[in-house]
Amino acid sequence: MQTPQTDLPLSTAYNGKDRNAFLFGWTPQAELWNGRFAMIGFLAYLLWDLAGYSVVRDVLHLVG
Repeated sequence: MQTPQTDLPLSTAYNGKDRNAFLFGWTPQAELWNGRFAMIGFLAYLLWDLAGYSVVRDVLHLVG
């Protein structure tokens, strides 16, 4: 059985530009970097919360 041959470009190229390049402005690359930084932020908050420093718990304690 033969594998089908595709002429698709590599995943590193998107419209002829590097997907990991740090470009300024509203670009697909900016959305990738925004997602990466958001994941780092969520992980940092999760670790901060597990260490006992919960912003949400402190705010609810002050209100309730």
